[in-house]
Amino acid sequence: MMMYLLRALSNRSADHKAANIFSETKEGTSQSPGNESAVAKAEEVKMLLRLFPIWLTSIVYSVAYAQLGTTFIQQGKAMHTKIRSFSIPPASLVAFEILCVILLVLLYNTIVAMTVRKLSLLQRMGIGHFLMILAMAVAAIVEAKRLRSVNSGKPLSILWQLLQYFVVAASEVFFYIGQLEFFYDQGPDSMKSLSTSVSLLTISLGSYLSSLVLTLVSLATARGGGAGWISHDLNEGHLDYFFWLLGTLCLLNFVCYVACAWKYAVENFIW
Repeated sequence: MMMYLLRALSNRSADHKAANIFSETKEGTSQSPGNESAVAKAEEVKMLLRLFPIWLTSIVYSVAYAQLGTTFIQQGKAMHTKIRSFSIPPASLVAFEILCVILLVLLYNTIVAMTVRKLSLLQRMGIGHFLMILAMAVAAIVEAKRLRSVNSGKPLSILWQLLQYFVVAASEVFFYIGQLEFFYDQGPDSMKSLSTSVSLLTISLGSYLSSLVLTLVSLATARGGGAGWISHDLNEGHLDYFFWLLGTLCLLNFVCYVACAWKYAVENFIW
């Protein structure tokens, strides 16, 4: 009996030592530099993926922004470009938009700074989204007015386009500056450059998608031999309908953005 008890105690002691060795080995493994680095990288990738829904909404915004170098210029070509003896090249109005951006950035960092800094980066981007909806609406109204002026025999001056260029400039200041700051601020520490580069990728993707949307709308609206919304001769088309379509897409995109931004703010305690 005594021999049995001694043997049992010996086995129990050996099991206890083995358990301690296994526990120490496990703790040492979990705290090893290699595992810590792997966990840190996994968390950084998760942080980057959390930005993905907001990043997607930026692409639709860039589709509307791409109209600066496409349909806005075509619209300007169909308008009266002369002011007395001076002729305004339609593409030159992009320079007006850039000038507006420069001036608005100065205001953004000085006069408006006290008010704007009270808003979160997500809210600033939301203002940019809303202003782009307004810009598409203004472009549609100007185009409808231009078509009416053609029918009345009094061509509309290209200066009417300045308002839509100004609204786009204001939208750009709030959205793209806010987007760069947001992706830099919320991106992982070791991926700051990558996150900001990914945010700018939306501009190129928006340009490609804009060409696709233009092609699809042209094909869909030109059935039966008609001119369609986007015709070589804008006087025979309805570019205003296309701008209303983009405005509607921007509105739906804005709703999606608000939902994504609210979810992100709640999950990451950003207010």
